[in-house]
Amino acid sequence: MSNFDDFIKAHEIRIDINDKAEIVDTKDEIARKIVKRTELNQLNEKESTFDAKAFLKTVPHKPGCYRMLNSKNEIIYVGKAKDLKKRLSSYFLKNIKVKKTIALVSNIHAIEFTVTFSETEALILENNLIKENLPKYNILLRDDKSYPYILLTNSKHPALFYHKGVKKDLGEYFGPYPDSGAVKASLSLMQTIFPIRQCKDSVYKYRSRPCLLAQVKKCLAPCVFTTEKEEMQYKEVVNQVRLFLKGQNQELLNELTKSMQKHSENLEFEEAALVRDRLLALRRVQESQSIDSENKYDIDVVGYECSDNLACVHILFIREGRILGTRSYYPSFSKNNSKDELISSFLAQFYLSNNRDSMYPKEIIVPNDFEDREILESAIKEISTKNIKIIYEVRRDRAKYLTLAMFNAKESLKSRIQSKTTAKDRIEALEELLNISNVERMECYDISHTQGENTIASCVVFNRDGPDSKNYRRYNITNITKGDDFAAMHQVLTRRFKNVGDDDLSTIPDIVFIDGGLGQLKQAEEVLSLSFKDSGKEMPLIIGVAKGEGRKEGLETLILGFNHKRINLNLEDLALQLIIHIRDESHRFAITGHRLKRAKARTTSTLEQIEGVGRVRRKALLEHLGGMREVKSAGIDDLAKVPGISRELAIKIYNALH
Repeated sequence: MSNFDDFIKAHEIRIDINDKAEIVDTKDEIARKIVKRTELNQLNEKESTFDAKAFLKTVPHKPGCYRMLNSKNEIIYVGKAKDLKKRLSSYFLKNIKVKKTIALVSNIHAIEFTVTFSETEALILENNLIKENLPKYNILLRDDKSYPYILLTNSKHPALFYHKGVKKDLGEYFGPYPDSGAVKASLSLMQTIFPIRQCKDSVYKYRSRPCLLAQVKKCLAPCVFTTEKEEMQYKEVVNQVRLFLKGQNQELLNELTKSMQKHSENLEFEEAALVRDRLLALRRVQESQSIDSENKYDIDVVGYECSDNLACVHILFIREGRILGTRSYYPSFSKNNSKDELISSFLAQFYLSNNRDSMYPKEIIVPNDFEDREILESAIKEISTKNIKIIYEVRRDRAKYLTLAMFNAKESLKSRIQSKTTAKDRIEALEELLNISNVERMECYDISHTQGENTIASCVVFNRDGPDSKNYRRYNITNITKGDDFAAMHQVLTRRFKNVGDDDLSTIPDIVFIDGGLGQLKQAEEVLSLSFKDSGKEMPLIIGVAKGEGRKEGLETLILGFNHKRINLNLEDLALQLIIHIRDESHRFAITGHRLKRAKARTTSTLEQIEGVGRVRRKALLEHLGGMREVKSAGIDDLAKVPGISRELAIKIYNALH
């Protein structure tokens, strides 16, 4: 029996042969299937100190992942090691001078660890545990964005769309791309060059004549095709789009050249001119996007810059010699962290993520070597199933790109620090104006509607660093008189502060801004007074933000809650700049929600709102009678003749429409 088996037996941990085989056989799912039965330490949670000497006697000389917990049983640090015993022992040496390690060790109440079969598996598990638990002492990459695609549908006449989210629509997905702005710009360019359908199927199916896009030569109008020649022409354009999206530019240029010559030979000079224009446009695009005409690089170039408490990592995404996009990330960083730790943690969390899809390059270029480079390279290969290299010594073109990435990281960090400084100055000016201190959370409420219809209330949240968008909320306002903004404000505040006594202190605002005048402010005073009366918590300061003459920015009047004292500032005041930012963000968020609700209401069929009429019967009514106008003008007998519509339902439909 091996030492490892003796160790397991000694600690009453049972791992059967099937478990071991499962770990070996499912390498691509290591992170979520590694057996957690090997958590070997059972420390007494009631103890106030951690007995490191006793604990280290139980740790094996094996690769694995470890988790450090505080007195509240929260994971405060996750790490991996080639040798668990050696790595964990290093935390408890007497001559440690690193402040971060000293602070970490002082908060350790327990340590748990999981033995793995290799250091690569440990790295993958570490990455997933960091993402799951967000430990305090780890460097964290906060990137929960999904990546956009370009979708070419597989319908009879394929359409081209921007797509983000679950791939539920049938068709070919091209991407993912690192920058949604770049995707939208590419789509706009492609729709200018290639006259392909852009409308949704719900619109396309019911068109009987060409739309405006067809009239300006941005669509071939397949909705009204009548000849085989038109069908073939559209298939040709779709194939050209496909070649363009696959990056097969030379093949596309060759095909366009042949097509132009063919039209010329057939004396179809107008069609030949259109293809010629498309060909010239594509050549200009190819020239503007090309990095190097000879070297078609497939690389990610990573640069970084650090300050005392902030870091920026900037990536250039280069595929087939074209810049697909760039992105800056701002992982949490402490001056006690090393640059090696920053780059190692960032690359692990960025490239071992489950949503990378096909975003892997052939090479990842970094500014310098770091301790875990070879292990990380091995882990990325295992996750991506591609032979990806991490390179740190580069020359010529690659060195230029690396210099560019480093410069962008430096400038992005400088801009970030400046914006944080500005936010700090503004909130301090607001505290001075209101004679308060330690403002951590501010909320602003606004109402949006169109003549009383589809009323939406918004709540935006700001902290000391600016907008806290993850805590934004929208409220559908119902059961009020249309256009009654006072009742709408009363309802949203009542719902927001309904259970304030049970709320965590961190979710209770220090200041509540109300977009409106004295009427809206009085609603806030009434609701908050009642909500906070017996809550045992301090009521926030309430401020109304009344618009000035002509609704001009800078002429706002601040009205303080309860005493109704009025304060007038000018745009040079940092406090007013902050208040206007919060108010405008609230207004933007409210009106966006209102427009979405209004658009949804407009696209919802009147027929489907009738009980007993669903999608199938709606379609039968429209197809049998010829459209919504004909359905509305039809009598009960005509409605009852539609397949699937009984006379009772026909009466119900008629009454609903009249």
